Amino acid sequence: MAEKKQDFVVSDRRRFAPEGDLRTDVSTSEEEKETPAAPPAQPAAPVNAAPQPPEAPAAEGAAEHEMPEPPTVAEQQEQHEAYRASGKKLEEMIGKTGARRETLPEMTLERLIEQFYMTALIQLGAMRQENEPPAVDIVGARQTIDALTILQEKTKGNLTDREQKVLQHVLFELRMAWVEITNALAKSSAGPAPNKK
Repeated sequence: MAEKKQDFVVSDRRRFAPEGDLRTDVSTSEEEKETPAAPPAQPAAPVNAAPQPPEAPAAEGAAEHEMPEPPTVAEQQEQHEAYRASGKKLEEMIGKTGARRETLPEMTLERLIEQFYMTALIQLGAMRQENEPPAVDIVGARQTIDALTILQEKTKGNLTDREQKVLQHVLFELRMAWVEITNALAKSSAGPAPNKK
């Protein structure tokens, strides 16, 4: 039984010609008919709900106007001061309980890199609790390594020599470990080699 092909027409609805001039042969009323309706408004969040982070654009080419306006300098300063004040209150509350604890060192870029490094080692199964089998999260490890790569690319030219060396060494070690584990996983999934006679 032969299938009947449906005829269709392709219409160029671009408003501008390749040279950048406004085209006069396109009807704006036709364009307005084809434009989808605006999405329905979302209900307001409850008053007690935690604030949600802004959604990331669906694609890299998303328009900039979809991002919410950034906070003003005054809003940022006010928020920073409130953050520091609540951190001090928390430390005072912990001190009043009598719980002995070491003060946390100040966060630096090297400490941030170390945190990514430790997270990736755990995800690769290189670090684990005693008497526990290694748990490998190869996808999570790749994302952690990719996050360090983005950090390296975006901070290029702004790092001290020591920070740059730490980042390079950490990335080298993690990438090598990731390659070794993915190769081992590929071999184990392929199964034993057939016997040759």
